[in-house]
Amino acid sequence: MIRSMLYATDLGLYAPYVLQHALALARTFNAELYVIHVVEPMGLFAESVLQSYLDEDVLKELHRQGLNTVMEGIEQRVLDGFRDELGEGHQDLELIRSLRVIQGDPSNVILEQAQKLGVDLLVVGSHSHGTEGDTPLGRTAAKVLQLSEVPVYMVPMLHH
Repeated sequence: MIRSMLYATDLGLYAPYVLQHALALARTFNAELYVIHVVEPMGLFAESVLQSYLDEDVLKELHRQGLNTVMEGIEQRVLDGFRDELGEGHQDLELIRSLRVIQGDPSNVILEQAQKLGVDLLVVGSHSHGTEGDTPLGRTAAKVLQLSEVPVYMVPMLHH
C-alpha cells in the first residue's frame, strides 16, 4: 500500500514530466506527496573567492542569512513552476503535503529524507538536465536505485 511518496526534483527540463507522474501516482493511491529539491554545496573555488574579498564576520553572516534567502527563493521558484505547469488553484496542488529545498549531496539527502518521512515510494527522473551521451542513468538516480530501502519509481527522460 502506498500512503506517502517523495518526489525528488532537479528542476531540469524534464521536471514537469516527472511531476505529472508523481501527481498521477498520488491521485491513484490517494497518497501524500512530499517534494524535495537538493542544492549541492558551494564548491571550494567559489568559497575561496568569497574568502578573499570578504572578512570572516561578513562571510559568516552571508552564509547564515544568504543561504536561507537563497533556499526560500528556490522553494518559491519550485512552487511557482508547479502553479505555472498545472494552473493556479489546480486540484493536484493539494496533493503536495510539503516542499523543501535542502543543501547537501543529492542522493544522500534523498535517501535520508525518504527514511525520515517514512515514505512508501520514491519518484525520480532517470537523469538530470545536461546529461550527455548514451548514459541511461545519472549519478544521483543510480545511487538512489542502489541504496533505497523503499521502491523507486523512475521516470525515463524523453529523447528527441
